[in-house]
Amino acid sequence: MWLIPAIAAAILIGLDQATKLLALANLKPIGSMALIDGFMDLTFVENRGVAFGMFSGQRWFILLLTGLITAALVYFYLNLPKTKEYKYVRMAMVLIFAGAIGNMIDRIFRGYVVDFFEFTFFNWPVFNVADIYVVIGVAVLAFLIMFVIKDPEEEKKKDE
Repeated sequence: MWLIPAIAAAILIGLDQATKLLALANLKPIGSMALIDGFMDLTFVENRGVAFGMFSGQRWFILLLTGLITAALVYFYLNLPKTKEYKYVRMAMVLIFAGAIGNMIDRIFRGYVVDFFEFTFFNWPVFNVADIYVVIGVAVLAFLIMFVIKDPEEEKKKDE
């Protein structure tokens, strides 16, 4: 039950790390380049905080927090009901886990997270592939919790 998600997470983390290595090799020396003119640039940023620069310079706190979050994700993943309706919840959790680990690897080995995608048509923080995993995973998880997953007590009341 855990082998396929572990392989999926490893592949996602590998893709994230590969894109960051490309950014380090190609973007760090030049700083920035247009990807889609007027829409998105590739801009090298050493992010020493979390989203929107919060906790900047608090590397050990961020690592501890990320460790706790990933441990909670693993715990809840392993304790979810083993039914089909939780398949998408598991997928979302794998995305969040892969994103958290991808950025944690950067913080451990570089002391900062490599960010490189920058929207140029509005002001938004520079981000990376791991951030995309987390955002998509959290959005899917929120949608499932709010609109799809039904509380067993709620189901019982409907049936009566």
